[in-house]
Amino acid sequence: MRGLRRRPVLWLAIGAVLVAGTFVAVTFVAVTTADGPDGDRPAPSTDLAEEVRRFAEGLDDDAPYRPPRRDERRQLLSGLRALEAGKPPLAAEDLGFTASTGTDEKTGRPFGLLVNPADERGWGWYLVDRSAPVKLVIEVPHPNSDLHTEEIGLALYRAVPGSILLVAGTHRRADDEAGDVAHRTDSMFHAVARDLAGRDLPQIQLHGFHDDNLPDTDVVISPGAGDDGDFVRRIATRLDAGFRVCRSWQRDCGRLEGRTNEQGRDAARQGTPFAHVEISRTIRDDRDAWSRLVRALAGR
Repeated sequence: MRGLRRRPVLWLAIGAVLVAGTFVAVTFVAVTTADGPDGDRPAPSTDLAEEVRRFAEGLDDDAPYRPPRRDERRQLLSGLRALEAGKPPLAAEDLGFTASTGTDEKTGRPFGLLVNPADERGWGWYLVDRSAPVKLVIEVPHPNSDLHTEEIGLALYRAVPGSILLVAGTHRRADDEAGDVAHRTDSMFHAVARDLAGRDLPQIQLHGFHDDNLPDTDVVISPGAGDDGDFVRRIATRLDAGFRVCRSWQRDCGRLEGRTNEQGRDAARQGTPFAHVEISRTIRDDRDAWSRLVRALAGR
C-alpha cells in the first residue's frame, strides 16, 4: 500500500450518478493534513462504534435481498483497492456505495469506509485502517443476528492497526437465508474475503452461539475447513488465559466448528490462515468479558 506513505491529498467531489434509472447523490470527502503546523487540516473525527451499531440495527430478517452479479463484485473490489491506496473509490460509488474518510475518534487513526445503503442489495460495510499496511482481515458475517459481534469486530479492528473490517450487509435469515454470507459464494462479502485471502492476509471471522449449545465453553475456535496451524493455535493459547476454549482439532465442538463456512473453505484452498471464532452469549453480553477476549485475539 504505497499510497499510505505519501503525503495525503485533499479531495472533494460532490455529484450524482445514474443508477438503475434513478439519480443517486454521491459524496466522497477525504480531508487530510498538509505539511507544516500552519497547514495542518484535522481530519473529521468519527464515532465508528455508532456508525456500525446504526448499520447493524437497520438489518431485518424479512428485508429483500439481491445478490450481486459477477461484474458488480469486481467493481466493488476495484473501489476497495482504490480506497486502500488513498484514491477516490469511484467504481464502488457507481454501485451506490457511500464512501467516506476520516479519523476514528477512539484511536486517532485514519480510515476509509464503504457503506451500501439499506436497500434490496444489502452489500455490506467495509472499513479500512489507513494508518498502516493491511495485515489482518476481520469478518462479521451475521450482524444483528449473532448479537454484539459487530461491536466486537470493531473493537478488534481498533486493537490491530492495519486491519480491514468486513460487516455483512444483510441479515442471515433474509430472503430464505440467501443473505447468510457465511454459507454463500455469490455475495459481496465473500468476494472481498476471497480477494483478501488471495493476498495471504490472515482472517478472523466472528460468530455467536447460545450458551445451551455448549454449556461448558466460552469460545470455540476452529480453522474452518482447513488444518490447524500456528495462527489458530496461537490465538487458542492466548484465549486459555481467561476463557474456557473448545479447540475443534482436539475435541468435538458440535456444530460450531465452521467446517462448511465458505470463507473458511476458500481460505483453505488458497492456503491462507483462517480462524473461525464462536463466542457464547454470556461473553457477548458482558462488555468487560468480550473486551478481554478482543485483547487475546489481538495478542495484547
